[in-house]
Amino acid sequence: MAEPHFDDMPVTPVPPTPSPTPDAMAPTAPRSAAPSVPFVGGDTAKQRDLAADSQEAGSALTTNQGLKISDDQNSLRAGPRGPTLMEDFHLREKITHFDHERIPERVVHARGAAAHGVFQVYEPLTDLTTATLFQDPAKETPVFVRFSTVAGSRGSADTVRDVRGFAVKFYTEEGVWDLVGNNMPVFFIQDAVKFPDLIHAVKPEPHNEIPQAQSAHDTFWDFVSLTPESAHMLMWVMSDRAIPRSYATMEGFGVHTFRLVNGQGKARFVKFHWKPLKGVFSQVWDEAQKTAGKDPDFHRRPGSCARPAPGKPRPGAGCPPAVPARAADGWG
Repeated sequence: MAEPHFDDMPVTPVPPTPSPTPDAMAPTAPRSAAPSVPFVGGDTAKQRDLAADSQEAGSALTTNQGLKISDDQNSLRAGPRGPTLMEDFHLREKITHFDHERIPERVVHARGAAAHGVFQVYEPLTDLTTATLFQDPAKETPVFVRFSTVAGSRGSADTVRDVRGFAVKFYTEEGVWDLVGNNMPVFFIQDAVKFPDLIHAVKPEPHNEIPQAQSAHDTFWDFVSLTPESAHMLMWVMSDRAIPRSYATMEGFGVHTFRLVNGQGKARFVKFHWKPLKGVFSQVWDEAQKTAGKDPDFHRRPGSCARPAPGKPRPGAGCPPAVPARAADGWG
């Protein structure tokens, strides 16, 4: 066994740091302003052009605890070709966050599209109501409307045979007013207690999750055969009205009955109907099936809502596709 060897060379002491002189403590001239984003790959014309749209210095990607992340594209490894290390806390946090990403899907009306627009009344409805959005034809009320199918999941096709629902929010000076309806004037049931049973029947079979977004299958026929009140609605849902050409070419029938009160205190029950100025048009069954295969997002395209661009939607030509016709007096 070799004897330990000790170096006899003397250790050179480190000289003390000199005290700053008055000249060294004087303020230095300001440096020239550096670009807010470093020019990766050199200061070129392209880099300078991209700098205006690049991430500003200081706004770095961080972990959930605020720690800045220097590399978001490579996991921590044991050597250049080694295994991934579980001590890489950013990797674990990123994957855990991804595994828990959830956007809850609606039980019904999961598949839909929406758009902004404005509402203008054709003529004052002072004899029916004091609501401000119905008083002045020149007044524009912002609206937001969402159209949707009923039975299909969020990833289903647009041109399936199904009822189309719509929900409109009127952003009035008196608050937000919601108006909901369907593109068919009747419904399968008369009592709301049957609604869960209807939806369970029209949804896909639980053992194989098929058929998707189809209203004509065994469990649905079993339900309607035991529910005679659904016969009228069956005539509608098996007609061309269940496969509209676009959202701008279908009618809308408000679900709720409203009680409107005019300035004299007289009340009337009314329902709102939406009439498309473009007319009512549908697809034929073979066309709808081919469209679903070639373009499942057919009704989501901008042309389906007929939104003119640029500028605000024209009355009756945007989304929603029309203005409600004047309501009948109904019951006094």
